[in-house]
Amino acid sequence: MPHELSRGRLAFVTLLIALLAMIGPFTIDTMFPAFDLIGADVGADAVAMQQVTSVYMLAFAAMSLWHGPISDAVGRRPVILTGLVIYLAASVLCAFAPSLPVLLAGRALQGLAAGAAQIISRTVIRDLHAGPAAQRMMSQVNMIFAVAPALAPIVGGIILGFGSWHWIFWLLAAMAGGLGLLVTATLPETHPPADRRPLRAGPILRSLWTVMSDTVFLRLAATSTFGFAAQFLYIVAAPIIVLGLLDKGEQDFWMLFVPLVTGMMLGAFAASRLAERVAPHRLATAGLVLVMVAVLVNVTLTFLPGTQGLPWVLVMPPFIAFGIQMIFPVVQLLMLDRFPTMRGAAASAQAFLQLLFNSVLAGVISPLAATSMRTVALTSAGFAVLGVISWAWYRAGVRRGS
Repeated sequence: MPHELSRGRLAFVTLLIALLAMIGPFTIDTMFPAFDLIGADVGADAVAMQQVTSVYMLAFAAMSLWHGPISDAVGRRPVILTGLVIYLAASVLCAFAPSLPVLLAGRALQGLAAGAAQIISRTVIRDLHAGPAAQRMMSQVNMIFAVAPALAPIVGGIILGFGSWHWIFWLLAAMAGGLGLLVTATLPETHPPADRRPLRAGPILRSLWTVMSDTVFLRLAATSTFGFAAQFLYIVAAPIIVLGLLDKGEQDFWMLFVPLVTGMMLGAFAASRLAERVAPHRLATAGLVLVMVAVLVNVTLTFLPGTQGLPWVLVMPPFIAFGIQMIFPVVQLLMLDRFPTMRGAAASAQAFLQLLFNSVLAGVISPLAATSMRTVALTSAGFAVLGVISWAWYRAGVRRGS
């Protein structure tokens, strides 16, 4: 471990990593309450506004391939700080956007930069710790991070109570500036020069190919991507669900996000407490079993008479989120440990695959799936089944030694 941190310093670094990870959900969720207002100002309907999320995720996915390998070459701090500066500039561009094309350009630039903080912060965890300690710290970060999806749309709604939607992007710019100052002052460099790899396109591309052609890695990535999609569908489709299907207002996003995020926090807390008591593969398997039970009950409720509206349609998503948070730290660390000398490349590859799928989920799948709460539940269940199949495939390979 490059740095032996005091208990207090480690607690602060854990908090800072969680705050850096929050950039993603804050970039997506804070503007959800303003979707209708932004659409009216820039002349975009609900389907076109979904592209504001999809473009961000697509750009995030494309650049995520490079953040990790670059950090393997130059260190973690320079990549995080550069990303925060570019993200700040992109948020200012969005704040001034007079039209949908300019807004989409700003969102794409946000996506290109946001991963520098979100992806590399996870790599810092593995730089600092191994084994149960790393799993525990990842779970602690996820527990703090889980506040963001609930807090972000509430903050967005509060801003709209006294200002225009432009102020949401000014908030994101200020957040990037504040995090940049904290990183500069407090975050240690966890990737020493002796461990760095050459900053050349050839080695970077070879490291990415090595990671992304590894079948074991791909099975884990599929587990993470599809399992997370069972929960994430409710987040990216939130404007359609809250404003359309549930016929609620801009201040009502808490009805979806507060229970969902409570499930995320409790699941992360449980994973942290069980890190040293339960074998990682058993913990992940238990989480997937819980997710499957939750999605099956969720679908059943949409077919029963009298349970197709509030609160019943939002009862089970928190349990889905709970199970996913038990799986996520285990799978993330297994992917990083698959390539101990190329952790940045492994983190980038995992983020690329998940975000590429999530961009399709936001821009294509969610508008098609969110025609009713029943179709949302069925789609979520389908993703959960794919996650279970991927994990079973991975475990079968482990038992065969392949």
